[in-house]
Amino acid sequence: MMLSRFIREHMQEILTDWEAFARTLTPAAQVMSLEDLRDHAELMLKDIARDIETAQSTQQQEDKSKDMASPAKATESAASQHGAGRHASDFTLLQLTAEYRALRASVLRLWLPYVRQMDDNTVNQLMRFNEAVDQALAESVVAFSNRTEYTRDLFLAILGHDLRTPLSTITLAGDLFARPNLEQKKAAQVGANVKRSAIFMSSMVENLLGYARKHLGSGIPLKCEPIDLRDMCQAAIDAASVLHPDHRFGTDLGAELTGTLDRVRVQQLLNNLLCNAGQYGQKESPVTLAVHAEADDIVVKVHNYGPAIPAASLACIFAPLIQLPVNETDVRPRTSLGLGLYIAREIAEAHGGTIAVTSNDADGTTFIVRLPRKAKASASAAGG
Repeated sequence: MMLSRFIREHMQEILTDWEAFARTLTPAAQVMSLEDLRDHAELMLKDIARDIETAQSTQQQEDKSKDMASPAKATESAASQHGAGRHASDFTLLQLTAEYRALRASVLRLWLPYVRQMDDNTVNQLMRFNEAVDQALAESVVAFSNRTEYTRDLFLAILGHDLRTPLSTITLAGDLFARPNLEQKKAAQVGANVKRSAIFMSSMVENLLGYARKHLGSGIPLKCEPIDLRDMCQAAIDAASVLHPDHRFGTDLGAELTGTLDRVRVQQLLNNLLCNAGQYGQKESPVTLAVHAEADDIVVKVHNYGPAIPAASLACIFAPLIQLPVNETDVRPRTSLGLGLYIAREIAEAHGGTIAVTSNDADGTTFIVRLPRKAKASASAAGG
């Protein structure tokens, strides 16, 4: 059977294999739907089948091997869109290329039993198939890399913008405190502004360090010890209240909240979740931090009322550099780096725990974290 014909007639079988492999590429694939996992796979396979059937001269084959024969609209191809989509879904470049390696192996494994003899025509089909897959991979990698470069440049621009405001506040405070007759009431207000700016900048730096460690391959380092989360919960509430003074923050804490966890990282996780809730929650409704212990886990829930998070955003909300859209009339200050929830996920997973989110207009938004009361030894040693 001709390979191009086989691809068309066995499309669903190939796509099932594609989905099964993509499902293993965690953590990105954990929350993705079947449609997201398959993405542009069917269109890509149809393009590959069409390419196999297209007449090709020796010169065209040589140009393609040197990446000199990319189609004029390569940026609009299914493979290119797939690469951009995988970047948006927090896949790594290695995971993207692994998908193509698995696709190649899957198609050939399924097709070869239908091959009656290995003649020149069969060899030519194999060559054309590999050329088409390589072309699709190249287009995906280019799109993925372009998105990476764009995200990096945007990230640096946002970082400079976000740091400018608290630095200006601190500079102005220095000028005011240098005045000999500054009123006590005014001094207290300026001091509160400086504290708010310092907490904001400290949060940004901690998240940046966590992001850098993760992408340098060392992971989130943990130093686990017996801790009680009650004081840490209050510290997180205090920090969020300073950053979002117009919001009301409350707690619902269990009687015993002890565990063997990393004190600094868990504090960072709580801070990030509460600051995110304050950033996106309605000012007239309270933000609630509920923490309760179970036999083996500590369960943390952070809840706020506000517009429901769209389903498309829920699928990638824990990816780095993701910002939720806000209404045109929304003038709330935003922590624009988009690292808070990503770092929260990394901290939870480093402890051997999980993090999830539910959101609808009626019940609001709730982030749910489950942390083992005794972090796994392997997790504790990570980055150590």
